[in-house]
Amino acid sequence: SVPKGTFGLRVAAQCVPGLVEMNGDGKVAKKPRIEECLPRMNVEKYRSFQTWYQIPFDDKWPKRSWPEKRISKAPRWCTVDLRDGNQALINPMNHEKKLRLFLHLLKLGYKEIEVGFPAASQTDFDFIRYVIDEGLIPDDVWIQVLTQCREPLILRTIEGVKGAKNVVIHVYNSTSELQRRVVFKKDREDIKNLALESVRLVKKLVDERMKGTNVRLEYSPESFTGTELDFALDVCNGVVEVWEPTPEQQVILNLPGTVEMATPNVYADQIEWMCAHIAKRDSVCISVHPHNDRGTGIAAAELAMMAGADRVEGCLFGNGERTGNVCLVTLALNLFTQGIDPEVSYVELEETIKVAEHCTELKVPERYPWAGSLVYTAFSGSHQDAIKKGLEAIKTAQVWEVPYLPIDPQDIGRHYEAIIRVNSQSGKGGIAYILEQEYGIALPKECQAEFAQVVQKISDKTSKEISAQQIYDAFTQTYLDPQEPMALLDYELSNSSTAEEVVLKARVRAAGKEHQVNGQGNGPVSAFVAGLNNTVFLPQGMAVHLSDYHSEARSHCRNAEGSEAVASVRCQAVAKKDQMKTGKPRFGVGLHRNTNTAVLKAVISAINCLCAAGDAKLFA
Repeated sequence: SVPKGTFGLRVAAQCVPGLVEMNGDGKVAKKPRIEECLPRMNVEKYRSFQTWYQIPFDDKWPKRSWPEKRISKAPRWCTVDLRDGNQALINPMNHEKKLRLFLHLLKLGYKEIEVGFPAASQTDFDFIRYVIDEGLIPDDVWIQVLTQCREPLILRTIEGVKGAKNVVIHVYNSTSELQRRVVFKKDREDIKNLALESVRLVKKLVDERMKGTNVRLEYSPESFTGTELDFALDVCNGVVEVWEPTPEQQVILNLPGTVEMATPNVYADQIEWMCAHIAKRDSVCISVHPHNDRGTGIAAAELAMMAGADRVEGCLFGNGERTGNVCLVTLALNLFTQGIDPEVSYVELEETIKVAEHCTELKVPERYPWAGSLVYTAFSGSHQDAIKKGLEAIKTAQVWEVPYLPIDPQDIGRHYEAIIRVNSQSGKGGIAYILEQEYGIALPKECQAEFAQVVQKISDKTSKEISAQQIYDAFTQTYLDPQEPMALLDYELSNSSTAEEVVLKARVRAAGKEHQVNGQGNGPVSAFVAGLNNTVFLPQGMAVHLSDYHSEARSHCRNAEGSEAVASVRCQAVAKKDQMKTGKPRFGVGLHRNTNTAVLKAVISAINCLCAAGDAKLFA
């Protein structure tokens, strides 16, 4: 029979896999079930890019040589955050945000900044006029403005940049086979003529209306990656012929990966092919503008630089249409970690993150290269141990080499406190690192392993990250706080008559009773253990043996002054009758300004830990 009120649950369990199932006693229990595999993806509707796109070898490009090259210097950077990045935002930047980002880009050291599309937006036009009229553009900085190949737009663009000292006028039109066929329904000659007529107009208007301004032309065959190379070359050579650049006054040919269509090596081949074939190469700056549709924008940019690209356009943190533009932060810090000056500065990366997040209303993900909040954090035990040892070794080294940390976080304004964090995946090294860095407490390796088991139980129970404060609380609760079954009340030390041994007199409370302990040994700790055995343990058929003793000064750290001694001892319970070890040895830790007091407290701590473990019967 079905218990009352359960029929609907039975039906739900049958209809929804893994929802509920009835136990034999009528109670509801969750039961996971394996669902059927999803249907096969419809791969037949797609084709490989290289089935139709050819990059031919010839006498000018007999083989690809870029794989043998190395990047040895930074490219010319151009940030397009204020234009390309802005047009991709849900809420485009207002004047205040544009100005804040512009000023920050100057602070970072960028010398070419695309400031907007003045013919397309009154906000862009007014902003460009503001930075020009208010004298906010340094003399060594070039502002860049974008315009399509249409006369009214070009006229409005030139009006927008009047009075600026250095201007790049960026003209573009799409040249790809797909857009010619589907969007414009025009042939090659029509597309080429549009580009050349626009360049002629820009040249004429610059001569007429921009006297006293340094002007560079940038031309982009938009969707270059989908444009047949012979046609891209034909259009670009036509632009070079019309503009008549010189080695001193180069034209910028920007070859954008508007849509990432193949693996990065294909883009590198395209760039190297163009570099080998373009007319007047010494008068041409080859620029790249990779997008990140396939997730390889960084690789595409770096391989393009190896293939001969002189200049890279991109955005901070990869903002931009669809999956974004190539990330200028990542590219710059990639160079930095190879010992190459990126010629921009991210020594205050946190500020850059805050500015970008405010202006774009987009968050930098936790795992974002170099910038994410978790990229310098290790949870894995083996990683933590390696980092801890690496940070110790680097103190005497000249070159940065730390396992799992390819960059020194301090070089970009980060701090070491957040490098190691603890959860259920962590090990003794990470826990020990936090205790030492945050609280100045250095433990021997065996003690680290023992205490790690305490923290592991907490993390397994909570399934959450364990904070430094929680680790310290667990440490004090395990080693410092317990006063039962034994506590040290007071003690005094003196030398024996021969002055070769230490005499100790102490009062302890053990299992609720107070004892006067007298002991003698070669030091305070051996004298104390001898006295405890004679007075407290041997009468009950047990003894405590000391196997390890460490003492260090508490180091200076954020949460401690560093004036205490940190003593740790390991004790083993032994049966008097047969000297057999009882249970596992346990560590104890004592902290005190007086080293002798710290070590005696550590002995008491170890005894209490032996008793707490439950496998050593020290008291009847």
